[in-house]
Amino acid sequence: MKSILSLITTVALVSLMSAFAWAGTPDVETIVNKSNHMALYQGETCKGKVHLEIIDSQGRTRERDLNILRKDVGEGDARQLYMSYFKSPADVRKMVFLVHKTVEPGKDDSRWLYMPSLDMVKRIAAGDKRTSFAGSDFLYEDISGRSLHEDEHELLGSENGFYVLKNTPKNPGDVEFSHYVAYVDMKTYLPMRMEYFKSSNKPYRTMEVLKVEEIASDKSGQTYPTVTVSKVKNLETGSETVMTFSGVDYDLPVKESIFGERYLRRPPRDLMR
Repeated sequence: MKSILSLITTVALVSLMSAFAWAGTPDVETIVNKSNHMALYQGETCKGKVHLEIIDSQGRTRERDLNILRKDVGEGDARQLYMSYFKSPADVRKMVFLVHKTVEPGKDDSRWLYMPSLDMVKRIAAGDKRTSFAGSDFLYEDISGRSLHEDEHELLGSENGFYVLKNTPKNPGDVEFSHYVAYVDMKTYLPMRMEYFKSSNKPYRTMEVLKVEEIASDKSGQTYPTVTVSKVKNLETGSETVMTFSGVDYDLPVKESIFGERYLRRPPRDLMR
């Protein structure tokens, strides 16, 4: 009898300790907002060089090099302006991608693409945001970020130092996935891995952070944990793309006016260098 009571007491204590541990976990909204900030909004501005290595299922490799420039506008993690300028190879050289990001519910980001070979500016429709970015396994939406308002977020639990979040689209007809699971680092709140699912229990697409570096701003002196190497795998086609981020500078003075449509044909020097 004493052994049974002892067992019951032990189970109760373990359950109580687990409850207290879970009670100390931030709510899902806090985790999602912090993760979104760390992934997309660190620093008032950010500039850097991006190298894309695209590897198909046969092991053949293509490469892309581009410069990116980003500026946050307004209070909090709200409006954001983003521009990328392609430097190589020749078939994409001088191509420019421009994003005016919004967090207003019901409204989509504005995206433009300048194609120098045709000397044409193309508006990227909302339905095209989940198509390939420059022939890579990254999508346009991966580059500029997905709005938090487009998904329902659920905290599944935690494991191995990560918060595990399930994200289900509110309008499933607008996307090709049924849901995705994000693994968010408990210390930095950086999303370190994302797995996208359709109808099966196996992911068809994954995004994974391979390297994080602490990068200090020369202007403010603040240090930002920055993803410098990441990889996307398309498990249906067998292709993958590795993105390397280098030459990163935060909090540089950048004018809002250069993120206008008229600068697509003649990008600012700050972006091209």
